[in-house]
Amino acid sequence: MKKKFSVLLIIFLFSFIAMPAMSFAEDTPPDLSTSGNGLTAPCPTAGCGFNDLFVLVKKVINFILFALAVPIAAIMFAYAGFELVTSGGESSKRTKAKEIFTNVALGLIFAAAAWLIVHTLLTILGYQSTWSTWFGL
Repeated sequence: MKKKFSVLLIIFLFSFIAMPAMSFAEDTPPDLSTSGNGLTAPCPTAGCGFNDLFVLVKKVINFILFALAVPIAAIMFAYAGFELVTSGGESSKRTKAKEIFTNVALGLIFAAAAWLIVHTLLTILGYQSTWSTWFGL
């Protein structure tokens, strides 16, 4: 009974958090035949060029790194901190929490290094951009 209650509570809390995001859902899908508001294709009539491929790669890398990796790392840091605080002096839990901290830090370092490598390769291939455009500024 207690397990069912905790599962239902988690589902309720998730629904409560996700409901505002769902209420802003759009009624009609965006029109992909014209360019304009960022939801549409950047070059629907003239065809895409070589530079547009770089723009696509840049957007995918930025999404993976900044929209996925950083929030997941923050959640994992919080989880590891929770494990460390609630270990109660138990050495196995402390070791597990320290391993999580180390693995998350290494993952962020590898992700940043991969971003730097991709940025360097795109610059060598001729994609002209500033550092601020990579961060969406």
